[in-house]
Amino acid sequence: MSNLLEFLAMDGHGPFVWSAYAITFVVLALNFLQPWLARRRLINTEARRRRRERV
Repeated sequence: MSNLLEFLAMDGHGPFVWSAYAITFVVLALNFLQPWLARRRLINTEARRRRRERV
């Protein structure tokens, strides 16, 4: 357990390193989710528009 805590602390640099990893993960997740959600929104909007035009 001591080795794990030492690894996470990284001689005092742990908070900077792990926050950099967290920020990178969040940015990558947003880069994946944003276009996916926009595509879904576009498909739903087009489906609604086509239903309105048929009536």
